[in-house]
Amino acid sequence: MRILETTIDGAFVIEPEPAADERGFFARIADRDEFAKHGLVMPSTQWSVSYNAERGTLRGLHYQVAPHEEVKLVRCTAGAIFDVIVDVRTRRWLGLELSAENRKSLYVPAGCAHGFITLTDGAEVSYAIEGAYEPASARGLRWDDPALAIKWPDVDRRILSDRDRAFPLLE
Repeated sequence: MRILETTIDGAFVIEPEPAADERGFFARIADRDEFAKHGLVMPSTQWSVSYNAERGTLRGLHYQVAPHEEVKLVRCTAGAIFDVIVDVRTRRWLGLELSAENRKSLYVPAGCAHGFITLTDGAEVSYAIEGAYEPASARGLRWDDPALAIKWPDVDRRILSDRDRAFPLLE
């Protein structure tokens, strides 16, 4: 597997390096020792899945404040998503496509908000999370905040929860 730096401090794209034969392939998608070489923790407190029936489902941007910050390893296991993280400290954002086809993962460090929009019907997203969910520490950023200027892909419609729609603007 390759661990590739991004423009967000502490965030990495994880690309599998498949070993293929006539049966298909085998590839590591996470490795505690390889993560440690890059100063990363292996998220293992919680494993979660998000199933999204319709294209245009937007979830996020979610994060937790200290001392309950979370580290996430996010992977799309069915369909495709445009995955976004925002460094809450600098307000810089990064977006990339994660899909069942490209098999990439995104390592989301503490201090970053996370969200995505589905690019296909039936998109499923798997999360490995380090840190327990603490409702009192949960926060969110508005997906369409002009101060962030995130360039989301065009979709016919966006499906959001009332909670995500109600997050306040930064300014």
